[in-house]
Amino acid sequence: MSYVDGIVVPVPKANLAVYRSMVRKAGKIWREHGALQYTECVADDVKPGKVTSFPQAVKLKPDEVVVFSWIVYKSRRDRDRIMKKVMSDPRLADMMDPKKLPFDGKRMFWGGFKPIVEL
Repeated sequence: MSYVDGIVVPVPKANLAVYRSMVRKAGKIWREHGALQYTECVADDVKPGKVTSFPQAVKLKPDEVVVFSWIVYKSRRDRDRIMKKVMSDPRLADMMDPKKLPFDGKRMFWGGFKPIVEL
């Protein structure tokens, strides 16, 4: 079984091109360090729910769109090793400054997941 990091972030629609450029660079770096897959997806059929939903989870504003991302690794051990390398990679230094991000990082959330089914 693999290991997956999942990320959800609200991105202003006006900043999508900048965001895409940023995560394209980040994805290449993750892959260089050993991630098996790096995927970024923009919400297409995502509506606010009555109790909870992606839009509600990030307190989505009218001019924003939800982005859902995942990174696949061989194992949790590989993920932890790769994450250390990625977080110390100088090519990502500009992405670590919250003031330079094309989205509100305070409303971003993420976590690591152990798959229970892989087909």
